[in-house]
Amino acid sequence: MLFREEDEDLEVVPFTDREEAGRILAGKLSAYTNRSDVIVLGLPRGGALVASAVAGALHLPLDVLVVCKLGSPWSSELAMGAVAAGNVQVVDLSIVNAMCVSEEDIQEVAAAARQELETREKLYRGDRLPLELEGKTVILVDDGIATGCSILAAIAAVRRKSAARVVVAVPVAPGSGCSAIRMEADEVISMVEPEMFLAVSQWYEDFPQISDEAVCHLLEASAGSAPRAA
Repeated sequence: MLFREEDEDLEVVPFTDREEAGRILAGKLSAYTNRSDVIVLGLPRGGALVASAVAGALHLPLDVLVVCKLGSPWSSELAMGAVAAGNVQVVDLSIVNAMCVSEEDIQEVAAAARQELETREKLYRGDRLPLELEGKTVILVDDGIATGCSILAAIAAVRRKSAARVVVAVPVAPGSGCSAIRMEADEVISMVEPEMFLAVSQWYEDFPQISDEAVCHLLEASAGSAPRAA
């Protein structure tokens, strides 16, 4: 952890951008450098840039794991859950209950999210198969954790691919909001864990929207000889 929120006199934002955050994060993951049994997976879109910097610094294969958030029926920006490959679905019951979201509403939102998931998978991969995860240590990387739904869905999806070990690595996460993630992952690494957490973007000086084209470019540039799933 770099600092906590009570350090109110700290005026410098911890990370200039996602690429810098990835390079700093890689320093905490140096034990995995050049290991043949380790794969880095980024959560698009923003997490793919952080993951690319991590994979480059550690000389590891890079791929993406597409996760689509389930926006609440009344606010698409408020995630009440997430879906991932392998028919994985995670729902935050505290948000669902607080907003009185019905099961019918959840299923309707989830169906649309699964369609988006399939579309983005095809867009990012083209004809390329995902990397083989069975028996591997998988480092899941995002640009930050807010509700935790996306990371939890990603962990579940990786477990279903028979990964040997799951490491969650992020530049920033809520100081009191990662207990469920720590229970599901084998290891969780975060550089900044503020107690007062409003949004991931507040911890970056430059936090632009990332295009699908940028994610595709990263994957094309990193395509190598790592084994692909059958």
